[in-house]
Amino acid sequence: MNRPRQWTLGAKLALVATPFLLATLCAIATLVYMSWQIEGGAAAVNEAGRMRMQAYRMVLSARAADSQALSRQVAEFERSLQLLRGGDAERPLFVPWDDTVRERFARVERSWVDFHAQLLDSPSPRSAGTDGLGTGAGAFTAAIDALVSGIEARLSRWTALMHLLQVAMIGVSLIGAAVLVHTGYRFVLEPLGLLERAIHRLQGGDLGARVAHTSTDEFATLAGGFNDMAGQLQSMYRDLESRVRCKTAQLEEERGRLECLYEVTTLAAQASTLDELARGFTRSIAGIAHADGVALRWSDEGNRRYLMLASQGLPQAMTDAEQCIAAGDCHCGAVHKPARARVIPIRDMQAMRMQHCAQAGFETVVSVPIRLHERLMGEVDLFFHARVTISEAERSLLESLTVHLAGAMENLRLNSLGLEAAISQERGLLARELHDSIAQSLAFLKIQVQLMRDALAAGDDTQVRHVLGEIDIGVRESYGDVRELLMHFRTRASSEDIEPALLTTLRKFEHHSGLKASLRMAGQGLPLLPDTQIQVLHIVQEALSNVRKHARASRVWLDVQQTPQWRLEVRDDGLGLPEGDGAADETHVGLRIMAERAERLGAQLEVLSSPGRGTSVVLTLPMPPGTGSHDREGLVQPQLRAA
Repeated sequence: MNRPRQWTLGAKLALVATPFLLATLCAIATLVYMSWQIEGGAAAVNEAGRMRMQAYRMVLSARAADSQALSRQVAEFERSLQLLRGGDAERPLFVPWDDTVRERFARVERSWVDFHAQLLDSPSPRSAGTDGLGTGAGAFTAAIDALVSGIEARLSRWTALMHLLQVAMIGVSLIGAAVLVHTGYRFVLEPLGLLERAIHRLQGGDLGARVAHTSTDEFATLAGGFNDMAGQLQSMYRDLESRVRCKTAQLEEERGRLECLYEVTTLAAQASTLDELARGFTRSIAGIAHADGVALRWSDEGNRRYLMLASQGLPQAMTDAEQCIAAGDCHCGAVHKPARARVIPIRDMQAMRMQHCAQAGFETVVSVPIRLHERLMGEVDLFFHARVTISEAERSLLESLTVHLAGAMENLRLNSLGLEAAISQERGLLARELHDSIAQSLAFLKIQVQLMRDALAAGDDTQVRHVLGEIDIGVRESYGDVRELLMHFRTRASSEDIEPALLTTLRKFEHHSGLKASLRMAGQGLPLLPDTQIQVLHIVQEALSNVRKHARASRVWLDVQQTPQWRLEVRDDGLGLPEGDGAADETHVGLRIMAERAERLGAQLEVLSSPGRGTSVVLTLPMPPGTGSHDREGLVQPQLRAA
C-alpha cells in the first residue's frame, strides 16, 4: 500500500514562494543589467560630447599653427574614439550598439579620416584656406551629434523597458504577497486557530476536545500530540479521585511521620538528663506505634548485658525481673541481633529462659536496635497483645526514631564529658595558680617560722625581730596574692573587644598599687577569641603584679598594637632586672607563669630590661592564618630574653 507523500510545512511554503522568488531574482538581475547599460551609455554620450569639443580645439590649434598641441589633441581624440569602439567596463563605459548606432559610428570614423587629413594639410593662419577647415569641422561635429542622438535614442528605449520591468516587479510582488498571505492562512493560521479552540475547550473542562487534521505537515504532528495528551488527561481524570485519595493518605502518613520525628527531636533537644530523655521517649514511641508496652534497654560495651532505662505499660513484676538481662536469656536481648527492626511472635518462638512477656499476655514483640555509627547501643522493645506486622514505612520510622534517640544520648554523654573536662581544667588552672603564687609564699613563711623557732631557742632578739619582719612581709604578700588571684578569676573578656577588659584591669591595678597606668591602642585588627583574651589578660595581670611587687616604679604603660599582628607591651620606669636575672626562676615565678601561658597560646614573650631603666614585657601573638609565616608546627615558641 502506497503511503501519501509527506509534505512538511517548510516544503509547502518553499514550494509556494520559490516561483515568486525566482521571478524577483530574474527581474532584479535584469534591472541591474539595464542600469549598467544605461550608465555605460550615459558615459558614452559624455565621451562623444567631449569628442565634439576636442574637434573644435583641434581647429583652433590648426589655425594657430601649434603643431605640438595639435599632435597631442589628435592623439587624445584617437584614444576617445578607441574608447567608444572598445568600451571600458571599470567606469563603466560602452556604447549600446544597434544597427543605427553602428552605422553612425562608422560615419564618424570616416569623417575623422577626412577631417584629420584637412588638419594636416591646413595652410598658414593668414591664408584664406582656413575657412575650409571650419567647414570640415562643422561636418565632422554633425556626424558626432548624429552618433550622440543614436545613443540617446537607444538609452531611451532601455529606460522605457526598465520602467516597464519595475511596474511588472511591483505587480509580481503584490501577487506574491497575496499568495503568501493566503498560503500562510491556509497552512499556518487556520491550523493554529483549530488548535487554539481545542485548547480553550480543554481549559474549560471539555476533556473530549480533539483537533481534526487532514494535512501531513508539522501541524498534523502537533494535532496528533494534542489529541494523545487530551486522551491521556481524559483517562487520568477517570481515576483521579482514587489517586487523590491515595496521595492524600500518603501525605497524611508522611505528615504523621514528620510529627513523630519532630516530637522526638524536640524531646531530644529539651531533655537535660538521661532519665528524662528515656522516660519521654518511651511515652512518645508508645503513642506513635500504638504499643501496649514499651521497654528501653541500654547495652554495655560488649553487648553482654542490657539495662532497662525506662518502661511504659509493662507489669511491675516484669519490670523488676528484667531490670538487667544477659544477652541470650530472652528473644529481646539476642546475641547476634540483625541490623533492622524485627518482629518476634512470642507464641511461635522457641521457649527461652525468661518467659515474662508471655506470662504478661503479650503475643508480639517488635525489637528495634539502637545504633550509632554502626555500633549497637541498645534496643527498644514494643509489646503487643495481638499479632501484628509492620510495614516498610513503619519500620523506617521506628529506626529513624531510635537514631534520634541514640544521637541525643550521645550528646548528653559528650556534654557530661565536656563539663567534666571543663571542671578539671578549671581546677588544674586554680591549682597551678595556687602552686605558682600562694604555695611559694607559704613555703617561704614555713622557712621563716623555723628560723623564728631557732632564734627563740637561741635567745637572739635581733634575729627574732628580723624574722618577724620577714614573716610580716610574707603574710602581706600572700594576702596580696590572694586578692590578686580573686581579681584574676573574676575578670571576664568581651567576645568582640579586649579593650574594656584591659581598662578594667588597669583601673584595678591603680586602685591596689597607687601607681598611674595608661592604655594606648593602635591599629584595627581582628578580634581575639574569648579563650585567647582570657590568657592575654592573665599575662598582663601577672606583668602588672610583678611591677607592683618588685619594680618600685612610679608610672606604668600598656601599649597594644593590633596590626599586622597583636602585640602587647607592659612598660614601667622602675628599677629593672639585675644583670643575669632575665630568665624565669623560682624567685620570679611570675615570669615562668607568663611564659607557660604564652606557650599555650603559641605566642612569643620577651622581657627587655636594664638596671635602673625600667622593664618591658612584650607579648606577640601568632599571625592570623594566611597573613604571615609560622614555624614548622604552625606555632612560634615562646622566648624569654633580657636586654
